[in-house]
This record gives sequence, structure tokens and C-alpha cells, in this order.
Amino acid sequence: MWFSFWRSRDRFSLDEFRFLTDQLLKVQVVNEVNKDFVIEALRSISELITYGDQHDVAYFEFFMEKQVMGEFVRILRISRTVIVSLQLLQTMSIVIQNLKNEHSIYYMFSNEHINHLITYSFDFRNEELLSYYISFLRAISGKLNKNTISLLVKTHNEEVVSFPLYVEAIRFAFHEESMIRTAVRALTLNVYHVGDEAVNKFVASDPHADYFSNLVKFFGEQCINLDKLVNASKCLGPDTSGSIHSSVDEIEDNLYYFSDVISAGIPDIGRLITDLMLKVLIFPSILPSLRMEVVKDSDTGIGTATSLYLLCCILRIVKIKDLANIVAAVLLCDIETFVPRSEAKLNGFMVNNGMSHENQDSENGGFRSDSDGQSLRVLVPNISSSLNSHPEDDVPQPDHGSTYSALREALLSYITAGDDVQVSGSLSVLATLLQTKELEESMLDALGILPQRKQQKKLLLQALVGEGSAEEQLFSSENMVKDGIGSETDCYFQKLKEQYGLLCVCKEVTVSPRRQRLQVLDALVSLFCRSNISAETLWDGGWLLRQLLPYSEADFNSHHVKLLKDSFHSCTSCILDETKGTWPDLLIMVLCDEWRKCKRTIEASSPRKDPKLMLLPSHKPLSEELAPGESSFAAGERLFEIVKVFVLLHQLHIFSVGKVLPDQPPIHPTVDVMETARAKRAGVDSLGPKPSVELSLVDAVPCRIAFERGKERHFHFLAISVGTSGWLILADELPVRPSFGVVRVVAPLGGCNPRIDEKHMRWLHLRIRPSSLPYIDAAKHTAHAKVKSKALVDGRWTLAFRDEDSCKAAFSMIVEEQKLLSDEVERRIKPMLDIERTIDTSTK
Repeated sequence: MWFSFWRSRDRFSLDEFRFLTDQLLKVQVVNEVNKDFVIEALRSISELITYGDQHDVAYFEFFMEKQVMGEFVRILRISRTVIVSLQLLQTMSIVIQNLKNEHSIYYMFSNEHINHLITYSFDFRNEELLSYYISFLRAISGKLNKNTISLLVKTHNEEVVSFPLYVEAIRFAFHEESMIRTAVRALTLNVYHVGDEAVNKFVASDPHADYFSNLVKFFGEQCINLDKLVNASKCLGPDTSGSIHSSVDEIEDNLYYFSDVISAGIPDIGRLITDLMLKVLIFPSILPSLRMEVVKDSDTGIGTATSLYLLCCILRIVKIKDLANIVAAVLLCDIETFVPRSEAKLNGFMVNNGMSHENQDSENGGFRSDSDGQSLRVLVPNISSSLNSHPEDDVPQPDHGSTYSALREALLSYITAGDDVQVSGSLSVLATLLQTKELEESMLDALGILPQRKQQKKLLLQALVGEGSAEEQLFSSENMVKDGIGSETDCYFQKLKEQYGLLCVCKEVTVSPRRQRLQVLDALVSLFCRSNISAETLWDGGWLLRQLLPYSEADFNSHHVKLLKDSFHSCTSCILDETKGTWPDLLIMVLCDEWRKCKRTIEASSPRKDPKLMLLPSHKPLSEELAPGESSFAAGERLFEIVKVFVLLHQLHIFSVGKVLPDQPPIHPTVDVMETARAKRAGVDSLGPKPSVELSLVDAVPCRIAFERGKERHFHFLAISVGTSGWLILADELPVRPSFGVVRVVAPLGGCNPRIDEKHMRWLHLRIRPSSLPYIDAAKHTAHAKVKSKALVDGRWTLAFRDEDSCKAAFSMIVEEQKLLSDEVERRIKPMLDIERTIDTSTK
């Protein structure tokens, strides 16, 4: 019977369709003998149905007349081989995906055949079969709308009581294979976005709502796995960066899925996700990690860095107003809110709200644990008591007798005393809160991070409608004192109590918003005075300070200006050291480039740094001393760090006094080379010496050098500087023109570190660095630090001279040219070193 299938016929004809259907009707059992025919018949029928849907309605009429869908179900029941099931699922997927005619789709969905295929007991131990099954389900979901979805559900009293497509799909929502999880999520989103109220009620009711609970729990497990990778990276370094990136991508994909679900506009699901995120993850795991370094359970705990990152991601991606505002309200609560009494007693939890900075353990971010590791003592410093004690700040002082301290102050303590990761994480949280549009302005005000422009806009609107004394506040430097916390804030505190059972002791709400704002400004200014924080992190702080910087100088007071100025002068000495360092010839170029980048960064509408960078192994902060005999690459990294900090402090100081930043840094122009300069005598211009070009050897010193073992060559050595550039030159003397030579080898003068050998006084050792240094980008540097450090290797020259005097002459020539180069660089950057002069010449 099946041999007749192979006879020649027109593949795309109704006769072919009729023949295939008749042959399938004759099949009573599918086994190894006839399976090939059945598989080929199913494949051909799918092609014919697709062809007929687009070209001839008679095909689908025949499909309905012969009830081919029922025949497919019968073939599945009598099949004894998995491969037929695979082909049937593939056939159905192809047919459903390619159907364009609405009537055809309605017919496919209007009987129970589709639901029978969905609920059929396939053997999913076969991974390929499961993959085809999920593709089949996803194909169905792609055709869902308000009309077709009703054909796939069963209702009773106008309520959905059965929806096999959805119920069977979410069984595989947490499958180990990511492609299956992705397909299931796409299917669920297709269901949610249909907008059918009865279906929405079904998916949000028990037991189907357990899907969202399991989803949040699954997300929590991914967060714990990420934290383990972050902890491992502290030992393994950049080797774990790839794993961290993959884990972060999965976490962010989950959050975007939450966001897509919420965007479907199903109120019950939105509230459910909010409650689950808060109760399952944020309250028990994330927020407690912000207040102290707990001795966490290795299976369920989350570290501080990971918690800060997760908080940023949740606020940035999951756009739920209640979620954002409740998190913000919680930051105003005391840290004991999230410590059960039994835990507080066990851990020996203590708070010292009036502790000074000298008593902090800065290595542990302001937290200490007893030596036996069993009890925990939390030290959250009072930011304002140490930084805010300025005579001109007539602001109410906090109650130092209080035994409570807000989570918000714990974030500020990280900024003033934490390590680079904690500082970066805290800044990211504050920046994310500031950028969260769902957050009430009154909540931003209570946190002390309401941008001045928004405050002015609010007061202006109030003044226009004649509310109270808004007009007086608008033009008063004290307006933020008089503007209290809004009723919206109280509303969210009430929700914390009634919906989540959290009785918060919120001392913060009794303090004026200006007080809160000053605490944040104090913490940021304190940050810029720290030398053990990376420049990239300081730039993040610069962006946040620029957002908060008031138009009035009353808030940004003279004490702040003095601290910035002192920090700037300290950094100035480091810049002067770099004029005599390894890369003096690149210093001005780097200053100009970083000036423009810094200006763009702190004036940008949003922070440029991705929060996930805080999780990756970072390079050394500026304060760590470089080892003796450092490579030029390490010195170049240090140069970029110093310059970044220098230009940031320079620009912030200009901002702090209300001046406008110039587009270019104040640098003196170049001057002509002096007539007596060595370069002039040698005939070298500002473009520098080029190989094979002639030059005068009047100041050159004969020497010998071997670039290969046993192959010594004779040269004339010359050191030359022109402006801010300098070179070491090896030239061959011309036989026909005495005292003239041809340039053979050129190397940079900067960073050559000349040294006369102690045992062989005729030998001069030189380090030869590359002529340029690739820009050190923080994001790329983290992932490729090892590759870069290995790729950039310094060379070594050992020059042998005829006598000791010649060697000393060459040494003196190098030192003299290096000084000329250094002096020229210092002369050109001198305006930048005088901050007062820069401010006087800035445009108002």
C-alpha cells in the first residue's frame, strides 16, 4: 500500500492531498515497517495545507471535510514510535504558524483536537520530543487573540475553569534548558497580552498564581548563584568575569520578563509580583545585606555588592510604582526593622548612631564582627555629625540618643568609609532612585536626593496656583527646610505596616528635607577626599553631585569648597610628579581627552556606568603604591587614574562656585624651539626624527649595542626633546659626511629611566617603553586586564661606551633633555594647577 506513495504525481495538487489522506485512513498501526510513509505523508500534508491556505480555499475545505485533524490524533494514538510523534508535532507547528486565513485558524482551534494534542501523554524523557512539543505550544500562542483564545478554554458560569495550553506550558517554566524556559515565557506573554478578563482572572487565581511565586523563588536562586560567583571572583580574579556576565544576563532577562508581564496591564498580577518581590527577596535577603556584613548562610544569603546591584536592577527594570516607593520608604526605616528579635539577640546587634569616623573599621565598610565570628556588631556612623558640623549650617541636629539608624544612612556610610565596590554600589542605588520615574518627588526629597531643578519646578507650580508661601520659598535659600515630607510618604509607611507587617521607626521623616540633602552632599564631598577609591567610581559620585548641586551657594557651603580645594591641591602634587614620570609626553593629551569625557559624564542626563560593573573584578585604586620596577603599562594606568581624579576635582570646584565649565582645559599654547636647543643643532623639528633621515651628530656620543646575541653594532647615541616630545636616537655615521648620520632606531625619551651600571661604568641601561598607551577603559579593562598587561612589554637597551666619561655624558644628556621636556609640560599645564585663576577666567 505505501509503495504506491512513491509514484509520480503533482506534489501541490488536490489529487495529491486526497491520495495522502486516503492512504492515512488505511493505516491501522504505525510501526517500524510503515513509519517512513506516515512521516512523509504528514510532512507533505503540512506543505499542502500551507499552500492551499495562501492559494486555493478548496484545500482547506477538503481538510475540514475529511476531518484530517481527527486523523492526526488517531495516528498519534496508534503510533508505536517516537519519530512519528516528532513529525506530527512539527507538522502541526508548521501548519499553525503559516495559516493566514482567519477562518482556517478558527477551524483549527474550534474543536478539541488541539487540546487533545496539548494534553497527550508524550514521553518527555526524549529531549528532542520536548523541544518539538514546546515549539508546538508556542506556535499556538502566536495565533491567540480575544476571539481565538476562547476556543481553547473551558468555561463555567462565564469563568474559565480549564486552559490546557497555559497549564501545560508552565509545567516547563523552570526547565534546565534555557531555550525551553524562553519559549514558555514567550507563550505566557502572548496569553497575558491578549487582554481577556476571564483568562486574566484564571491565571491570577490559585493554583495557577503559584507560577509567579515559583518564578520569584527561581529568580532568588539565580541571585544566590550570582553572589557565589562574585565571591569566587575575589580569589580567581578576571577568570570569573565571563561566568558573572552570563549570570547577570540571566538575572536581567528575568527582570525584563517581569516587566513585560506587568506591561500586559493585569492589576492582580502586578500586585502579586510586587508582594512576592518584596516578601520573598527584597525584605528577607537584599535589604538586610545593606545594613551589615552578616555571617550569611552559604545557600540562602546574598552579599552586600550583589544586593546593591540587584536593588539597582529591580528599580531600573521593573516599573511598578508601589514597588519603587515602598523600597524608598524602607530606606528611611531603622535597620532593626528587618532583624527579627531572636536574630538581633543572637547576633548581638548594636547600633552606635553617634560614632565618629575615627572609630570606624574602614576596611570593613564601617562594620565589625567579634573575633570569634559568632556575634555581629553593626556600626552605622552618623554622617552629619562628622561632616555637617559647620557654623554656617544652621540646621537641626539629630537625636544622638536614638538607638536607631536608617538604611539610607548605611548607604551613606558606605560612600564615606566603604571600599570601592561598596561606594560604587551605593552611588548606583542613589542614582537609580533619582532616575526612577515611578518614585514620588516627596520620597526623593525625604531621601535627600531630589534634584534642585525639580524642587524649583515644584515650588514654581505651587506659587502659580497660590499655594501657601511657595513664592517666598521659591526665592529663599531655606526653601527646602520649609517644604516638609508629603502625604505620599506617609501613605507608603502605612502600607509597610498594614500590608507587610513592618512597623518602621522612621526618625528620618521628622528631619527637614534640607537636612537630608546636606547629609548626601556631605557624604559625596567626603568621597572626593578619599584616595583609595578608583577614578571611575569618583566620576559616578561627580555625576550624582552635579544632579544635586543647588543654584544657591547656601547649601553647598564654604566647608564643602574647602574640602574640595584641599583634595584638589593634594592631587596637583601627583600631576606634577607625572610631568617627571614615565609618560610626560602624553600627559597634556590625556588631560584634554579626560577633561572632555569628564564634562560629558557629569553633565549627562543619566549615569554612564552599568551597575553590573560593580560585580566584576576591578583594577587597583589610586592610593595603592606601585611596586619598584613597575612596567610602563602600570605607570600608564596610574597616569589615567590621577588625571581622571584631577579633572573631576577641577570641574567640581568650578561648579561649586556657580561657574560654567569650559569645553577645553586651560592650557598654555606651545612655543618655538630655542636657537640653542640640541634639537635645533641636530636639525630635528617638532615632527620628530624619522628612520633613514639625515641629522647632525654634533652632540651625539658613539656607542655599541647588541639587539641580538653575538651581533654587536656601532651607533651614535643622541637624546633630543622638542616641546613636550622627546626621543632617544641611534644613528649610523655617514662615511662621506663626517658629523652627520642616518637615523636607524628611534625610541621615546619619557620613562627611559637611565642608569649607569655599578660594576661596568661604561654601560648605560635604558628602559624602552611603547610610543603610545591604549586608553584604559574600565569596562574593557576588567575583562582583559591580563591580556593587556602581557601584550604591552617594555624593552631594554644596554649601551656600551668607549669610556666612563662618554657614558656619563650620555647620561647627562638624557637627564637634561628629560628636564627640558618636563619643564615644558609643567609650563603648559600651569593654568590648570591654579584653580583660583581658572575660576576667575571661567564664563559666568
